[in-house]
Amino acid sequence: MRRLLPMLKPRRLPVLFALLALALTAAAAAPAALTGLCPDGSVFIVQTASAIPCQGAKLVDPDEVPPLRPEYLPSPYTWQVYNQTRSPNNPYNLIDAARQIRAMEGGGEGQPTSPPTVSGETPLPEAAGATVPTTIGPLELGLNDQELRDLFRIVQLSQEYTPASFARETADGRGLFEVSLAHSEAFENRLQELWASRGGLAGGRVLLFSALSKQPEEFFANFTFVQDHLTFQPDASSARQLGILQGRLGPLEANELVLGYVVLPEQMDLSSELDIYWNDRLITSRFL
Repeated sequence: MRRLLPMLKPRRLPVLFALLALALTAAAAAPAALTGLCPDGSVFIVQTASAIPCQGAKLVDPDEVPPLRPEYLPSPYTWQVYNQTRSPNNPYNLIDAARQIRAMEGGGEGQPTSPPTVSGETPLPEAAGATVPTTIGPLELGLNDQELRDLFRIVQLSQEYTPASFARETADGRGLFEVSLAHSEAFENRLQELWASRGGLAGGRVLLFSALSKQPEEFFANFTFVQDHLTFQPDASSARQLGILQGRLGPLEANELVLGYVVLPEQMDLSSELDIYWNDRLITSRFL
């Protein structure tokens, strides 16, 4: 204890005060931080514009940042981008409406609603003249009503020995919304044979999925599959990645069934554990 006391001698105090004053001066001279929102709903605080971590960022005052909710916590990037950029509760989408309301209420001039331009920003597919990939339906697969019912039955029965199902209450809390996935080797072979004359499928193994709601509900097949370092989110506009065999995506009536398939990348192995995300939910399953 006596050896430590000399460190606190009065003659050292001026040096400590000088260092503290230098640190405070440097902090005061530092540029003001930039606060903003990225299109995926994340919030950033950086010192310079060059450090902004995303394209299309919206710069906001610190008191404009909405409260962060659990659904904005980190998750697989591709899954997050798909969902958060479309969510009406995304702070990136909320901020424009909030500014307009403040302007109408006389709270001051509404700030510009257009995001700052970022060099190298990639244009949207529509602007680039992209075409919608070829779609394919159950009739082209040669599937009749009975075969579609059999496929739905396969998905349901598979849950007994290979559980891969999401279940939650409907938006109004009066019913159950269930989404299930399963593997059928017979359907996989049939799909691959059909696409053989069309240039082949874009990937490897095929999973069937079904969605059934007891009450009116919305369903979008916004799945994300993660295995080791691989992350895959199928494109619902490309039948080589995701196809609808029965029903539709979007608003559903009560007891309306959606049946479809997903073509996984060749590198993904159904005999190994596969993490599957749907909205804010996660399951882990092995299909073979």
